[in-house]
Amino acid sequence: MRGEIRRDAILKALAGSKTPISGTALAREAGVSRQVIVQDIALLRANGHDLVATARGYVLREDGQPALPARLIKVRHGEDDLAAELNCIVDLGGAVQTVMVNHRVYGKITADLDIRSRRDVARYLEGIRSGKSVPLMTVTSGYHYHRITADTEELLDEIEEALGKLGFLAEVFPYEKEDA
Repeated sequence: MRGEIRRDAILKALAGSKTPISGTALAREAGVSRQVIVQDIALLRANGHDLVATARGYVLREDGQPALPARLIKVRHGEDDLAAELNCIVDLGGAVQTVMVNHRVYGKITADLDIRSRRDVARYLEGIRSGKSVPLMTVTSGYHYHRITADTEELLDEIEEALGKLGFLAEVFPYEKEDA
């Protein structure tokens, strides 16, 4: 299946689904690898389609559905503080959409997380504990960014204040403001 046709099929499948569709299911249907689907999703997003990655798969945000307020927050902590950081955010009504690091050699590296609840936090931490991988922040001495969404800007303010009280906020330098 050609790329354009496959991407149209992905959009049609997501538009017609009431529930998220996994990358694996989309790949199986298209006869390609899951990585090809990940690349297709990135291309669709770049072309203005509002696709959201969730823990259960991809969702096409409905037309007219307003985007939630979002904020990019720079933090620093050790692996032992992952649960405290993530639970702080979700307990205050936020969702951790992405994690991003500014690597000095590779540049920006971003990964979708879509952590919205303590259950999502536990699932994420189990993936780390099981040895499947290490947190992205380990390549930058604990420094990383999270794109956080919440229902209101006030909730984002509360989340940022709470992360500060926990000692997790990191200074954003002038050159990083341009990069973030």
